[in-house]
Amino acid sequence: MTDRLYYHDSFLYDFDAEIRDVTQSPRPAVTLDRTAFYPTSGGQIHDTGWISTDNARHRVTEVADTEDGRVIHYVESVKDLAPGTHILGQIDATRRRDHMQQHSGQHVLSAAFIRLFDIATVSFHMADDYCSIDLETPSLTREQIESAQHLANEIILENRPVEILFVTREEAGKLGLRKIPPMQHDPLRLIDVHEFDVTACGGTHVRQTGQIGCILLRKSERVRQGYRVEFVAGQRAVATARRDLVTLTEAAALFSGHIYDVPLQVRKSLEEVRAVRKQREQLLEELATAQAIAVLSETPETDGRKLILRAFTDRDINFVKLFAQKLTRLSPKVVALLGTTSPQPAVVFAQSPGQPFDMGARMKETLAKFAGRGGGSKDLAQGGLANAPDLEPALGDAKQSLGA
Repeated sequence: MTDRLYYHDSFLYDFDAEIRDVTQSPRPAVTLDRTAFYPTSGGQIHDTGWISTDNARHRVTEVADTEDGRVIHYVESVKDLAPGTHILGQIDATRRRDHMQQHSGQHVLSAAFIRLFDIATVSFHMADDYCSIDLETPSLTREQIESAQHLANEIILENRPVEILFVTREEAGKLGLRKIPPMQHDPLRLIDVHEFDVTACGGTHVRQTGQIGCILLRKSERVRQGYRVEFVAGQRAVATARRDLVTLTEAAALFSGHIYDVPLQVRKSLEEVRAVRKQREQLLEELATAQAIAVLSETPETDGRKLILRAFTDRDINFVKLFAQKLTRLSPKVVALLGTTSPQPAVVFAQSPGQPFDMGARMKETLAKFAGRGGGSKDLAQGGLANAPDLEPALGDAKQSLGA
């Protein structure tokens, strides 16, 4: 069992300890008799830092719990580390402070949703650049999100004390906890945000809500158990707001407007793009029809059908497929073997309904000879080739397989 110093002081960054165990498998790691390093648990990610001896300094890259209550410190190397060695542990203070801001911010935010709307938090996740809570609710409005954010930041501005309490389960039941954790032995470790929230938690936290700095809610989305709300707190919130401002400023400059006009300008641009795309599709439809009519008029009929073989270098697969559809709809006697090299080599085999071949089978047989893949129905199939120089031989092979 490792003595967890962070349980009593989240601001303890340097500590003395003794190595209890050293292992190389599955990766270098040590266990200590006592530690201030926080292991990944309860939605909070682990600390990093250093373990130093008189002869070496080792980077701690990850910290984890074991089932028997020990804390494992994964290091880049265990050279000069041995059981019984006295070490100096040093927590990455910047990372620890960030984690305290995020985790304490989550407690305040979750309590705000409870206070305002009786919406419970069912899970918490902390990543390196964002945090999220999952709320147990069938609906969540923008107004509710903004209200919870406002209340949370009011509590932060009031700079309320945040205390660590150790109580029995019986005592905890009288303190108004949001949720008493199941199957935990006494004493329970509680985080008490003065007259606002009391929650059982093993994580690292600030001493005053003002140390959280601020909370910024980023987005929400529907998930299985309710709604997921993404947020950032403290310096993360400042960095995120700065990044958002830079992004909006650059976008506004592209439109020669103000950042507040960006949504309107984007909507206007999207409407123009949709109009241009629709016009382009209409023009391609007309072009495919015109080319199909011209090709049909100049292709002689042989054995009761018109066999059309064509390779494009300036049209993509979508146009080639559209061209094939036009050919087979404009005439009941068409067999079309088409291909393109732009932007990737691809082939389309098509026939008018009622023709005797199986284009899907022809496609698979042909592409098997040229390291390609594809398939389709009896009347229309498409596929891709690995190499552009194989396009002409592949079309020739398909033509030969039809007995033409």
